[in-house]
Amino acid sequence: MDTLLSLHEISKNYGKIHAVDKLSMNIHKGQVFGILGPNGSGKTTTLSIVLDLIKADHGSFQWFGNVPSKETRKRIGSVIESPNFFPYLSAQKNLEIVAEIKDLSYDDIPTVLKMTGLYDRMNSKFRTFSFGMKQRLAVASALLGDPDVLILDEPTNGLDPQGIAQIREIILRVAGEGITIILASHLLDEVQKICSHVAVLNKGKILFDGEVSEVLAEADCIEVSADNLELLGKVMSEYPQCKSIAKSNDKLLLYFKTLVKPQEINQFLFSKGITVSHLMERKRSLEKHFLELLAQES
Repeated sequence: MDTLLSLHEISKNYGKIHAVDKLSMNIHKGQVFGILGPNGSGKTTTLSIVLDLIKADHGSFQWFGNVPSKETRKRIGSVIESPNFFPYLSAQKNLEIVAEIKDLSYDDIPTVLKMTGLYDRMNSKFRTFSFGMKQRLAVASALLGDPDVLILDEPTNGLDPQGIAQIREIILRVAGEGITIILASHLLDEVQKICSHVAVLNKGKILFDGEVSEVLAEADCIEVSADNLELLGKVMSEYPQCKSIAKSNDKLLLYFKTLVKPQEINQFLFSKGITVSHLMERKRSLEKHFLELLAQES
């Protein structure tokens, strides 16, 4: 895959605080890449470094295989801070000003307004917009010039459920156009719905870097039920790889030391004279994986 952004041993300190600590990772073309972590994990600092808003103390990064330059920055759209436009001007006029600053024509303005669902409000003043609409206008301004990559820092922060859903739809629509998305978030559910890849940060260090599907493919536990739950639990407690057993209504939740397939459990129970009425893998969520990673660090 084409490497779009490459970070090598990036570090940034604020006094004794290691905001980013020897961070290395690669982001490839076409990915929807989520940088996930609690507040203070280094997400915004990392994005600010690769956008040349702040300088790293150590390490280096490359955009599109090259040292960052004015030309590479033209290929990047970003929304890092709260939307900041002229309140007395319309969405159209505000985007025209942005286009002039970026030395672009106005040709893309109708396209980005349609993409962000603001075309019908193009002549409305910015001060009349809801917070969600202001956020969408910021995304529209970042899309001017048809960038190769769009960087979003906490794009759904402060939005109501409807606003979150609208931003999610826009991100997926933009990604469908072939634009690579890099977003920072602490909302695990949204990252799971949107992102193809994720990096988990904590205290400036990377704890995990890989595909979201890789995380979701792993089973958290196996649900099983039979006529006699007490006997079922007793028999499963003798299974060598069984780590713990929990009861949930009319089912048992089986946790294992290593990966165990449901068919293995079915065969084991059948050999003990037990016929199961329910047997299913319960997949691990991104939230579960995230909390496990943080617990390992504490």
